[in-house]
Amino acid sequence: MKQFFIRLLRLIFGLLLYAFGIVVTLNAHIGYAPWDVFHVGFAKTAGISIGTASIIAGAVIGIIAVLLGERLGLGTILNMVLIGIFLDLILRLSIIPQASNFVLGTSMLVIGLFIIALASYFYIGSAFGAGPRDSLMVALTRKTKLPVGVCRGTIELLAVFAGWRLGGMVGFGTILSAFAIGFCVQTTFKLLKFDAAEIQHETFVQTYKQFFIKEHELSEAERNNEPSICDQAKQ
Repeated sequence: MKQFFIRLLRLIFGLLLYAFGIVVTLNAHIGYAPWDVFHVGFAKTAGISIGTASIIAGAVIGIIAVLLGERLGLGTILNMVLIGIFLDLILRLSIIPQASNFVLGTSMLVIGLFIIALASYFYIGSAFGAGPRDSLMVALTRKTKLPVGVCRGTIELLAVFAGWRLGGMVGFGTILSAFAIGFCVQTTFKLLKFDAAEIQHETFVQTYKQFFIKEHELSEAERNNEPSICDQAKQ
């Protein structure tokens, strides 16, 4: 149970940090990152908050990924909900200043991307499953047999185009985000000696079995005053 809650706290902290990084890039005001172009455009058109737009988009994308055969994890579900909630909270608190010129905006954008990269370290390291957008990327790669880069790029181009048509800001920051995020993630993971490919993500069903069934098993063993199956396996 202790290990489960440590991983859960790592996941939640990573999602909070991710939302913080997104707000930093938004307040740079030199063009939003690809998915944020869509979220902001959708929010403006529907008359809802950016966080709510992110939650709705994540839920729809998650459903599509499931229909394409992907299995979602606890991290996928929390990603859909918590990032949107944290986004609205941070924006409402107005704790991050807005850039007043291009140089400051560029600096804020790069800082925001590195914050997102660090958040990805915590989020991915929890091993609770990929986010809905990453799940869709994997599903399309598997279905179409196209390279993952092509599928990822196509998805983000469609998000940018749809968001731009809905009123989202497209600018230099959009291009910089698309090209720089990979460098920021790679650099951060290298400094932290973290290999995301080694992480074995759990599906929601696996998490349920590992946590709830084991806890039930332990409780039964305690009532009967005998070792659990987990303890027997260790012996």
